[in-house]
Amino acid sequence: MNVSGNSPARKLVYWGSHYLMIGAFVVFALFPLYWLLKVSVTPNDILYTEGVRMWPSRTTWENYFFVLTQSNFPHYFLNSVIVAGTTAIVTTMVAAVTGYSFSRFAFRGKMIIVALMLITQMFPLVMLIAPIFKILAPLGLTDSLTGLIIVYTAFNVPFATFLMQSFFDGIPKDLEEAAMIDGNTRFQAFRRIILPLTLPGVAATLGFVFTAAWSELLFALMLVSSESASTFPVGLLSFVSKFSVDFGQMMAAGVLALIPACAFFLLIQRYLVQGLTAGAVKG
Repeated sequence: MNVSGNSPARKLVYWGSHYLMIGAFVVFALFPLYWLLKVSVTPNDILYTEGVRMWPSRTTWENYFFVLTQSNFPHYFLNSVIVAGTTAIVTTMVAAVTGYSFSRFAFRGKMIIVALMLITQMFPLVMLIAPIFKILAPLGLTDSLTGLIIVYTAFNVPFATFLMQSFFDGIPKDLEEAAMIDGNTRFQAFRRIILPLTLPGVAATLGFVFTAAWSELLFALMLVSSESASTFPVGLLSFVSKFSVDFGQMMAAGVLALIPACAFFLLIQRYLVQGLTAGAVKG
């Protein structure tokens, strides 16, 4: 909307409403995280007696101390780091190679493979739990981190492949052809020329897959039965007993679980914004 020819009052109303809507969205998005932090530092004896307050009359770090020293949460946390990190790396590597193949080569059966990858995204996950369990059980991959990594990778590869393909489609083929004329093999051209240009796409794919694996609950709950292989979303359920829920400890664990995800996105944020915008608009 062009407001250059409007009066100062209209400009003020336009930009004021614009920033007001943005501010309202930010508050709406961040308020649950604020409430998570607020409950995590609220002592149990006043959690239900003070009513609804924006901040408790007194705070405590006992919930964090209990979660870190007297619960299995550090073990769940480590399992999630292993599963999410490995899934993100393996999926991105597979998606980069597959996406490059889809972008650069025309081969028999290509559209069939693409259609099959799309079909895998159409089924409800609940419907697939029983078949996946029957496949993994004879192989000894249930109740293990390896089984979770395999399942998460299989379900994230199709979307990650199409995401990476969109970045490769935006890179002119002339660049790698020129590199091959200079004596590089196709793999060398891919590694030296194309891959560095798609780092934003790699970062976007890593971020998407890491977040999906980090917060996944359904498969982690159904395919894992022991605490030794549980991830933190399943571990959060340990704070729910038959007759009560320890919200303070659960919220403290939730706050701690945000740390690696936030740290991961801080590391890749320089490429992430470029990747999301470049993947959305080609050319």
